[in-house]
Amino acid sequence: MSQIPLVSSTIKQLLKQQKLTYKDVAEHLQLSEASVKRMFSNEQFSLQKLESMCELLQLTLCDLFDISQTQQAQISQLTVQQEQELMDNPKLFLVAVCVRDGWLFEDIISQYCIEELECVRLMARLDKLSMIQLLPNNNYKLLIAQDFNWIPGGPLERYIEQQVIGKFLQGDFNQEECYRFYLRGSYSDATIATIKRRLQQLTKEVAQLNEQDIKLPLNKRQGVGLLLAMRPWQLGQFKSMLRNSPDLEPENDASPFVE
Repeated sequence: MSQIPLVSSTIKQLLKQQKLTYKDVAEHLQLSEASVKRMFSNEQFSLQKLESMCELLQLTLCDLFDISQTQQAQISQLTVQQEQELMDNPKLFLVAVCVRDGWLFEDIISQYCIEELECVRLMARLDKLSMIQLLPNNNYKLLIAQDFNWIPGGPLERYIEQQVIGKFLQGDFNQEECYRFYLRGSYSDATIATIKRRLQQLTKEVAQLNEQDIKLPLNKRQGVGLLLAMRPWQLGQFKSMLRNSPDLEPENDASPFVE
């Protein structure tokens, strides 16, 4: 099976992520923009052109092929059984989160109260669950996509709703690396669809950035939570001022966050 479509798709994603256009590629390759568009449309790349585009992206050819292979191998959603087993075993859940963030085996046992043999067993279980491919010397290949989706109404989503979102939003957002923004508006269906599409694209871009940074040592990274959410919403205190309007869904004033 040809790998060229996958490599082409990966390059397009990386160009978009770095806000580079076909015009930028054309200037770098010293070609016309039409030639570059035709090259991508026909998915015909010489090795020299691939290497030159990698230079523009500040990558090596090995980096490009590695990213392409990683995207091909990953799954985008767990099964109900996989999610439930993670919820039933906190240490397994912890190790799953660590490997998704690219932690080395040595990082896990040095940072957390998990003994070496226990960690080996937990990683072996993740291998059985098809979340990683266990390799020699406690290395592994991640089989979960960075932008994977939890099952609507499933064990992970219930955990996030009950244990994560409220505590997350109640934290301190005044530090330099933090950001919090809330906006309420009245939008048409077309505009709502546009906003949703852009949020979905941002999710993919953030996942790709995490994929890049996974290769950095642990002391060069820090854990960060990012919440993107949108739904029909009206504050409860405004609801009490409305005339009878059966089309509006009642809201609970005790839930100050957008889900």
